[in-house]
Amino acid sequence: MTMARRTVDLTKFPDLIVIYLGMRVNRISGIKTVIGIGPKISRSVAARPEGLLLHEPLLFSLFPLHIGMRQYWKDFESLEDWAHSDPHRAWWNQFLRDTGGTGIWHETYFMRGGMEALYGNMVEETGFLRFAPVAAAKGPMFSARGRLGHLRDPAKPELTSGE
Repeated sequence: MTMARRTVDLTKFPDLIVIYLGMRVNRISGIKTVIGIGPKISRSVAARPEGLLLHEPLLFSLFPLHIGMRQYWKDFESLEDWAHSDPHRAWWNQFLRDTGGTGIWHETYFMRGGMEALYGNMVEETGFLRFAPVAAAKGPMFSARGRLGHLRDPAKPELTSGE
């Protein structure tokens, strides 16, 4: 039997964003945190946020437990608007107060070019952390918009602190 080769035409998605997100258990208490976030993420996806094209859950490892997701967004603005609103904003603020025994990360890839990433409380290096120079996520490096200098927009102020 021959292989059925297929591809996709992405010309209707010139601003496509693909983001991988992960949460890794660092301490035994992190299991409760990971299990608790699952239903919240499911409800958030079920609400069909504007611009979210597809959400796929992922399992990176069972031990240590490391779960994640891959999401496709129609454009950066949709992803950014969602990330700066509830429930994501509440989740992020909670994580900044207490990691719940976990580490989190995301890596974002842009159809128009560019990549950016953030790693919070990751005890094992993953993704870009394994080969690229590391910088503190503060000042212009605090926000995705800041890490992607070509996306600067004076109408949208950049986050520059631990907001």
